[in-house]
Amino acid sequence: MKKTLSIALMSAAAFGLAACDVEKKQSGNVDLPKYEVEKKQAGDVKLPEYDVKTPDVAVNKEQRTVDVPTIKKEERTVTVPDVDVKPAQEK
Repeated sequence: MKKTLSIALMSAAAFGLAACDVEKKQSGNVDLPKYEVEKKQAGDVKLPEYDVKTPDVAVNKEQRTVDVPTIKKEERTVTVPDVDVKPAQEK
């Protein structure tokens, strides 16, 4: 369950980033504090592996008869608002 949730979140994040248009407005700067670290033991990092199998999707066309609603157009006289705008330069 955790593996499926992780994959779903990563996919959603990747899709969200792919659909964005990013424009850099200014450069940033981060001043990190200086510190000393003493190594106590050697570490080992192993990233998780995923075997993702995607579904096969087939999009086809077929002819079917369906009921389609139609719209009638008729002309009527109605009252509509009339808005006059003066630009700020003409005030």
